Amino acid sequence: MELIGHTRESLAAYTCAQVANLVPDGRADALLPVVLRHLDESLARVGRCIDAVRMWRPGQFNYLHSSQYCQFLYYLANTIWRNERNAEVCTKLFLLNKTLNAIDLFYEIDMPEVFFIGHSVGIVLAKATYGNYLVLYQNSTVGKNHGVAPVIGEGVVMYPNSAIIGRSHVRNGSVISQGVSVLNRETPGDCLTYAGEGGDLVFKPAYERAAAEYFRI
Repeated sequence: MELIGHTRESLAAYTCAQVANLVPDGRADALLPVVLRHLDESLARVGRCIDAVRMWRPGQFNYLHSSQYCQFLYYLANTIWRNERNAEVCTKLFLLNKTLNAIDLFYEIDMPEVFFIGHSVGIVLAKATYGNYLVLYQNSTVGKNHGVAPVIGEGVVMYPNSAIIGRSHVRNGSVISQGVSVLNRETPGDCLTYAGEGGDLVFKPAYERAAAEYFRI
């Protein structure tokens, strides 16, 4: 994959410099070797997303594209966590992503192989089950209720200010409309989800796959 404006080494140094400015604890020298060990795997993971997203040019990663860099920081932290369980480094990368992009996406969360962030501001994601080809917009929330996390199927779209909470099962191809909260509910799948009267939900059939608008699938 082509790195716009960077080499492999300079991208690692750039990310580490950002962390050092955010967390000036005098331990910056220990960060770079860790990042370099896992950079290729992290770039391969974010590259899979880039190649799948219709509006992005395949095979190119631009560190100045905020959504691409947001997803890169998650994949980098998550890859390091999976391979080394280095909580200090992963926490610093998580905090950098939170600071730059206003997203709360913890490094222990298993995001799908392919997902897309439209606008990262205000997104909060819990440790839930996430299906592939997930679309997230600003202020969308996935959260637990009494310790129970949702199950989200494949090709789900969460529009701005939507939420999926608790013992919810959002099935494949469900679209959660703007401002709608799915709390301890199930969706039938391949549907458009709207707010009804008295806090109820209304489901209408989706005759086209919403995810196909975003992804090369």
